[in-house]
Amino acid sequence: MKESMIINSIVLIGLMCMMGSSGISWNFVSTVSATSLSDTNTGAQSANFNYTVTLATSMGTIVIGLFDDMPITTGNFENLTQLGYYDGTIFHRVVHDFVIQGGDLSGKGIVVPKILDELPNRHSNIRGSVAMAKTTQPNSATSQFYINLVNNTYLDTNYSVFGEVIQGMDVVDSISSVQTDLNDRPLQDVTVLTAQLQAIPEYASWVFLAFFIVVVLFVVMIHKEAQGKGSSAFV
Repeated sequence: MKESMIINSIVLIGLMCMMGSSGISWNFVSTVSATSLSDTNTGAQSANFNYTVTLATSMGTIVIGLFDDMPITTGNFENLTQLGYYDGTIFHRVVHDFVIQGGDLSGKGIVVPKILDELPNRHSNIRGSVAMAKTTQPNSATSQFYINLVNNTYLDTNYSVFGEVIQGMDVVDSISSVQTDLNDRPLQDVTVLTAQLQAIPEYASWVFLAFFIVVVLFVVMIHKEAQGKGSSAFV
């Protein structure tokens, strides 16, 4: 019957769409915004994330969304994370009501090339944002990064913001309260046990699935209505 052929065609199209979407899941540009994911106590700024980095620390878990419009800075952070360079590092600088800073690889004997600044900033050094630390010289950032504890917008002219804490800002605040020495180094190490790069979940396949189910239901409804009127449209 024509009805069966139509339904089968719709099902086949739906399955093909789902398979196709799953095949591009790693390149899918998420429209999840920082505002929708961030803890309520962060100054969330609107941006798209393709990837997140989960920092499992000795004081809890911090999840950072990486902005997709900062290819140099975000790309550098992603690469260092994938190489496992951040595993076992510490937050070596903690300044209450300012920043917590980590990513120093000198203790592991790793030398990282300097990267170009991405300025002027597309984002701001507000509470919860993540930026690359560097010397006073331009284009001197390597691996060190910091998380802003408060709005430090005066840093925007010199320090590239590439991400934002989307989960675990309470952990960041806890780290900011540890005791430090005169050089702002914690008296007890706060360690990044592991850093893992993850793609934002792919939602496209679910959209296609919902679409083709709705179409099938619509066709069935139309057929039943036609049968009720004695129509032979699907015969």
